[in-house]
Amino acid sequence: MQKSPSRTNRKFQNPAFKRGQKVSKQGLLGTLASNIQDQTSNTKSRLFIVWGVLMASGLGLAVSLYNLQIVKGPKLTQQARNQQMVYLRPFMPRRPVVDRNSNLLAIDRPVYTLYAHPKLFNKSNEDMAERLAPILAKDTAELVKTFQSKRSGIILDPALPEEIIDRVISLRLNGLEWAQKYSRYYPSDDLVSDVVGYVNLDRRGQAGVEYSQEKLLERPVQTVRLSRSGNGAIMPDHAPEGFLHFDDLRLQLTIDSRLQRIARVALKQQMEKFDAKRGAVIVMDALDGSLLALVSQPTYNPNEYSKANISLFKNWTVADLYEPGSTFKPLNVAIALENGVIKPDDIFNDSGSIRVANYTIKNAMNNGNGRISIAQILQYSSNIGMVQIIQRLKPSIYYNWLERLGLGQKVDTDLPFEVGGRLKSQEEFIASPIEPATTSFGQGFSMTPLQLVQMHGALANGGKLVTPHVVRGLIDSKGQMHDSPTHTIPRQIFSAATTQKVVEMMETVVNEGSGKAAQIPGYRIAGKTGTAQKASPNGGYIKGARMTSFVAILPVESPRYVVFALVDEPKGESAYGSTVAAPIVKSVIEALIPLEEIPPSKAISSRRMCRRE
Repeated sequence: MQKSPSRTNRKFQNPAFKRGQKVSKQGLLGTLASNIQDQTSNTKSRLFIVWGVLMASGLGLAVSLYNLQIVKGPKLTQQARNQQMVYLRPFMPRRPVVDRNSNLLAIDRPVYTLYAHPKLFNKSNEDMAERLAPILAKDTAELVKTFQSKRSGIILDPALPEEIIDRVISLRLNGLEWAQKYSRYYPSDDLVSDVVGYVNLDRRGQAGVEYSQEKLLERPVQTVRLSRSGNGAIMPDHAPEGFLHFDDLRLQLTIDSRLQRIARVALKQQMEKFDAKRGAVIVMDALDGSLLALVSQPTYNPNEYSKANISLFKNWTVADLYEPGSTFKPLNVAIALENGVIKPDDIFNDSGSIRVANYTIKNAMNNGNGRISIAQILQYSSNIGMVQIIQRLKPSIYYNWLERLGLGQKVDTDLPFEVGGRLKSQEEFIASPIEPATTSFGQGFSMTPLQLVQMHGALANGGKLVTPHVVRGLIDSKGQMHDSPTHTIPRQIFSAATTQKVVEMMETVVNEGSGKAAQIPGYRIAGKTGTAQKASPNGGYIKGARMTSFVAILPVESPRYVVFALVDEPKGESAYGSTVAAPIVKSVIEALIPLEEIPPSKAISSRRMCRRE
């Protein structure tokens, strides 16, 4: 058997051996040298290739590092910081609202949304319903149906107060979940809703001072940057010191809740008695324009604003216009006195009617009062007498005075949704004699109830037109004032002598005229009734519809307070300013006297003593 060639022989085989040729020793050595030279050459080539690859890789790595560190470095650094840091805007409760005596009117409080997950109940739906129904003030059967509607995520109540959720927690029931949030709460319900307003679900004020004073009520919030750990958890150790601290400031109003409550009760009683459509009461300190009470009825509960008629969100004492009627007559008397066209002791003849251009004007009762003084014109509310007084004024001068009073303009106030009054153009007013005539007894133009109070405030404070307002400013827990709004500098409209004469004339209305229902023993009260036709939005007047009102100024010897009541569309033949509105004003004044510590009038006391002697 032939043996195969050895491994060495195979390694050095040459074609020459296969052909049987003889190879010399030198040839064999040459062949070996050639093979070694080829292998060395291949090794160098391989090393060169490896070196080239390494160089190319190093160059690529250098380019990549340059791109990451130099070109994209700032951007990547910012991305890393964004991943390591978190920006938070912490929740800041809205500032509370308090009245002039620091009684709480509005505050943020924690409430809880209660969820039910029936699939996690360890008791029957019926058993769960029986336990929860009394606490949630819900029907047991309805709760059972609710539990059967879904297996999870049922909202049982969106805003439970803390004391209720504590009772739910104490039951230790499986399948219930609650989440905390903050909600605006109004402790006095509807008492001051006309002034305070309400906040919606987005925590934005929608009415009252919640809307107009949004900037004062919202606490400033600073966005803070906190560190985040590797697992994404926020590290509080890196939080800036005091970032959750907020001030203790509260928005204080000029409103007196005690007076507000009495005014609302008195107004509601008269509205129910005369089946009226709506009404309002305003009490103003004429020295600075601060409103001590502002009541509008009907009203709404701001804690349940979603159930209210949307029209109630605008306080109609600043958002609606009306013709003031006879309550404007004292202002016309002041204009005439200031211009010197009448004297306090002048006498006029009231025949019961007067012809102006193509129109015949009559008194409200179609009666004549004969020869009467200016004070009696106010007592009897004589339209004829007022027309005669204003006819002594040039229409252009009269119009300029109406503009000085602010007719046709908005009242500068901190209450929202204020509208401007309406007054005919100067050309139309001067060209038509009927315009000054009807304006003399409060018709043919319109204004807001608040504007009428502002104008009577000028009679009460010596002739200055002040700014009616409800905001006193921001105070801290110690009662120190930190921020108070600035108001327009009061404009001097009438002289103090003129206003005092008019107030004294108005006093005779209460003592001897149509305002007797507002008398209070021991106090000198000036007043004026008003029973005006109600203007129609389509022009003319609504048949049988009246606006009854009464305005009072007190005390006469040192006038300061204006009290006004207005009732819209009272029913009945006996519905007049003297019977509907004057009793309301009396009730309010009786409460105002002790609250403001108004002393009895010395003049009246001494006069009564003289009579007894």
